Amino acid sequence: MKKIIVLTDFSEQSNHALKAAADLAKKFSGELLVVHMLELNQALLTSPDGVYAEQTVFLVKLAEKNLKEFLSKPYLEGLTVTPIIKHYKVYSELDSIAEDHSADLIVMGSNGTNGFEEIFIGSNAERVVRNATVPVLVIKGEITDFTIERFVFACDFNDDSLLAFQKAREFAELFKASMEVVYINTPNDNFMSNRDAYQKINKFLTKANAADQVEVYNDYSVEQGIINYGNTILADAIAIPTHGRKGISHFFNGSIGEDVVNHARIPVITFKI
Repeated sequence: MKKIIVLTDFSEQSNHALKAAADLAKKFSGELLVVHMLELNQALLTSPDGVYAEQTVFLVKLAEKNLKEFLSKPYLEGLTVTPIIKHYKVYSELDSIAEDHSADLIVMGSNGTNGFEEIFIGSNAERVVRNATVPVLVIKGEITDFTIERFVFACDFNDDSLLAFQKAREFAELFKASMEVVYINTPNDNFMSNRDAYQKINKFLTKANAADQVEVYNDYSVEQGIINYGNTILADAIAIPTHGRKGISHFFNGSIGEDVVNHARIPVITFKI
């Protein structure tokens, strides 16, 4: 965990994320890359008009000033912090930054969304989760001395979750944390008896060369089951694979990972399938 990207819009939620990321950087002797995305449009950036050029320079300078002030936090003392400003609010750019700097993690804050706004707009965290290939840690509020000692890892135990499961185990080892693995059983077309569920789980664990204990937890939906199980065992965080579906596929199929990111009250870390 040597390089950590922190996404900021200068909000209170961003401050919570930055503080949590600083705690991780200190714990692992890492450094922070703090990214702010401007919402400049292409016309503003490419226009030959002198007025537009002046506006662009003004907005960039203002962002630099705000970012410098945002990073003047006592808890950042002694850390290596690199400010990065991007002209567009394009979340796929985070992957390029992560690749260019060999970053291990993206950290951001979020309040989540609900209802109409969630369907048609979504949260910034949801967009980041959908586009990022490196793990994303979403912080939901202020946390003093952030660490993870116990977290839930939930998946469907299909073969495409094997890589995410292995990444989650590595994450647990890095944090010296307990990983509580759970399968959520729901009363719909995917309902399974405990016998069938454990047969599926055991096949998955054999392929993963793992001997983890897995809990089968019953609830009305996968999303609510994950959140309820996390609350039941007093987990510090929830870890989950996400497909990162986009466009019309995302609208009709959704993503349980993104739903959990939006609605959970404790930190959520996602691993891209």
